[in-house]
Amino acid sequence: MKSRKDVPMNKDDYRILSRRNWKKDKYLLIMLIPVVAYYLVFCYAPMLGLYMSFTRFTPGSGFSGIFQGRFVGLAWFRQFFQSPYAWRLIRNTFLLSFYSLIFGFPIPIIFAICITQIRNKFIQKASQVLTYLPYFISTVVVAGMINNFLSPSSGIINQFIQLFGGDPVNFMGLPECFRAIYVISGSWQTFGFNSIIFVAAIMAIPNELYEAMDVDGAGKWRKIWNLVLPSIKPTIILLLIMSLGNLLNVGFEKVYLLYTPAVYETADVIQTYVYRQGIVSQNYSYATAVGLFNSVVTFVIVFISNRLSRKLTDTAVW
Repeated sequence: MKSRKDVPMNKDDYRILSRRNWKKDKYLLIMLIPVVAYYLVFCYAPMLGLYMSFTRFTPGSGFSGIFQGRFVGLAWFRQFFQSPYAWRLIRNTFLLSFYSLIFGFPIPIIFAICITQIRNKFIQKASQVLTYLPYFISTVVVAGMINNFLSPSSGIINQFIQLFGGDPVNFMGLPECFRAIYVISGSWQTFGFNSIIFVAAIMAIPNELYEAMDVDGAGKWRKIWNLVLPSIKPTIILLLIMSLGNLLNVGFEKVYLLYTPAVYETADVIQTYVYRQGIVSQNYSYATAVGLFNSVVTFVIVFISNRLSRKLTDTAVW
């Protein structure tokens, strides 16, 4: 005799089950409405404007002008790649993101391992709170702090240089210093907050595994190498793939607040170029084409990284 579970469900059963699930989870579903509305309004609806990258959009023509402009195909993309700034923009965007990833990604992992090895709970909590705080400082404030610290006239760095007999240096006006300033300040601001998920992953390791390694006579370094790191490897891989998704998405606000025409050679990135072409020069179609190119390359990087991760480690985002 077939049980109730073996009998296939018909449309009425699905309707009853759906109504029952709605009554059970209606408040959770209602809470999703603002999130869904946010993504629809600010993420999906603006994608209609991508059509401008293939047309000659006229400023002031309104929303309908997006689809009424003369179709030009890939003309804006060709103009970008033929411009003298294309290689510089791609190089600067990639290098700033790459250096931030290379130097900024391991630091939260190392910090999380160190913080979980501290036995004194007060010192552990105090260290976590103090390193979390910079993340909540406004980017405008951080940029102001950097300019003040590196000021050639009153900056604390130049005061130390002068104290030892050196001449003041205008760090913010030197193209070769911009990348180091951007990466170091970014790592300082975010490493504490980014370590939260790694701390959570480490704290989820069962105590029985630590006790088993104690029985085997393993020391602290052996526990970290053979237990902690393998246990958080899936978390590291997933966050690394997500970080690669931002490889060509340098933080516009910080670069815009720190750079000057004197350091365009190393500081000018795709996002700031899109801002100058789109908002300042009102060349919206050209700016949209450059932004679309950036998004497509980012998607390709994420897709390839995910496929490689799935083949090499059996861990992937999707």
